[in-house]
Amino acid sequence: MNKKADRIKERLSDAFELPKDIILDIPKITILGSQQVSIENHKGIIEYDEKIVRINTGNGIVKIEGNNLFIKYVLQEEIIIEGEISSIIF
Repeated sequence: MNKKADRIKERLSDAFELPKDIILDIPKITILGSQQVSIENHKGIIEYDEKIVRINTGNGIVKIEGNNLFIKYVLQEEIIIEGEISSIIF
């Protein structure tokens, strides 16, 4: 049932030219070089230390690995993580 609803939402998004990340409740991840990651539409922080940050999203967990990682800020809809980012795993 969820897949059918998602297909309908995707078609509506295309028809009305609405952003899919908002309509389908999927994360929008923006990477700036190897120094910053922005995750929109998150569901919260699961794990956080200077080497690993795990973020819950509507589509699963996003794991960010690196060194000297820190959360620059957290808003209800967006998290900014900075540091020496070596990998992002979906």
